[in-house]
Amino acid sequence: MLNTSEELKLSEKSKKIGFLVNPVAGMGGKVGLKGTDGAGIVEKAKKRGAEPVAPERAIKALKKLEGSDASTFIYTCSDEMGQSEVEETGLDYEVVCDVKSGETTPEDTKRALESFLEKGIDIVLFAGGDGTATDILEVLDQEAPMLGIPTGVKMHSAVFANTPEIGGRLVARYLRGDDLPLREAEVVDVDEDAFRQNELDTDLKGYGKSPYDPRWVQAAKSPTVTSGSEVEDQGEIAEWIVERMDKDRLYILGPGTTTRAVAEQLDIPQSTLLGVDLIKDGELVASDVTEGEILEMLEENTEAEIIVSPIGQQGFVFGRGNQQISPKVIREVGTDNIRIIATPNKLAQTPQLKVDTGDPDLNEELRGYGRVILGYDIKRPIPVA
Repeated sequence: MLNTSEELKLSEKSKKIGFLVNPVAGMGGKVGLKGTDGAGIVEKAKKRGAEPVAPERAIKALKKLEGSDASTFIYTCSDEMGQSEVEETGLDYEVVCDVKSGETTPEDTKRALESFLEKGIDIVLFAGGDGTATDILEVLDQEAPMLGIPTGVKMHSAVFANTPEIGGRLVARYLRGDDLPLREAEVVDVDEDAFRQNELDTDLKGYGKSPYDPRWVQAAKSPTVTSGSEVEDQGEIAEWIVERMDKDRLYILGPGTTTRAVAEQLDIPQSTLLGVDLIKDGELVASDVTEGEILEMLEENTEAEIIVSPIGQQGFVFGRGNQQISPKVIREVGTDNIRIIATPNKLAQTPQLKVDTGDPDLNEELRGYGRVILGYDIKRPIPVA
């Protein structure tokens, strides 16, 4: 509940968390906008039917923190930038940064960090994407650790937990004094204007201190080197996939260079590199589709298959950059109709696959071992966490 200055009872043993939420982070994912940075993008996302995803994911993290035995106190922002989410829990907090509801900005994030530092916080827990991480690092530098609750679209930085729930558990472990080291983690951001034009332009913004457990936090995205052998391997995978495509089946093709090789094998040059395409009978049905457009097509096509490739080094199959392939889509298609493709080079960098669909039950269904196609008629079981 909200504590006034008279009621505030902050124990000397309490660990202090600076907590904030970017309420629009991730809204562009399911509607194919690849982010919410830039003028007018949030409004465009809303017109396409996008709904906020950050508040719910932030609450999931806080509830894991609430259920821990760590003694904590939270400093946060007003309204949807933190206060609304904390009020869903039993955690003690104080608002130290007022924002204008419905019109939050990166400058609000920076003001919040200045207030958190004045309070001597032990860690910053934030819900957002790479852009939010960049704004935080600009003020925080390395004065305190930071950990991200993944709520953005792309999230190429290494300061994010694998899932919101894991984010809450990690912060609790760190504040309890468990043997959890800090590392210097890369904070990178993507030029979203270029990203929407199928160009991946990443920029290293710096390094933030962040709690580290290799099982629970993501690595920075590692681009796959497109050497001659890599292109050849992609071609062999694509040949295998295309030869086994059924004429009447709808194929949902996820983003990436490995999946693009499938489109090239079909001689479909219009396909998007960073969005999701729909293919049927060897033809491009629709390019750069939204979740809603996929679901509409699935109403007309009872047989469908999802073809995806994990993000290099991070290992995410779902939940990073392909939110259009949502839990609703996956359940409609069926988990038995998911094909994961990756070259041997990518798998060498990515020993474990991960999923963060936003649906814990679906995540659990996808756990185990995924059979990855890594060449012509070559498959290998890879653990899915």
